[in-house]
Amino acid sequence: MKAGTSWADKLRDGKQHQVKVVPINIAGMKKGQMMLVPSARIVDAFIRRLPEGRLLDTRELRARLARKYHTEVTCPITMGFILRIVAEAAWEARQAGAAKGDITPVWRVLDEDSLTLKKLPKAAAAFFHTRRAEEAA
Repeated sequence: MKAGTSWADKLRDGKQHQVKVVPINIAGMKKGQMMLVPSARIVDAFIRRLPEGRLLDTRELRARLARKYHTEVTCPITMGFILRIVAEAAWEARQAGAAKGDITPVWRVLDEDSLTLKKLPKAAAAFFHTRRAEEAA
């Protein structure tokens, strides 16, 4: 990340999603399938619309985005990078004192087994606490 660039800046960078043909068999995708290469903004917007108590795993998130954008698959490799941006931006917002309703609820998609949150131990602990509180409600 460039010096002075926040994760929120990366989230708002203006890059658009793309639809491409999968060029080779890779990461569970088959050559020739139509693939969504998501942008951070569409992933963030989708997660923000998840109601409290509604949990999805990343596989279901990719499937739903693929359906929404009329493709067969969503690139899992790009999704990993994008989820990192969304999670880091959510953590920045939380650290800045944003209200829960103003923070992207990444805890509804990322669980204790998430590789993304394993890179963010402080954020992970806070997000898991929020996830468990929603599950108990």
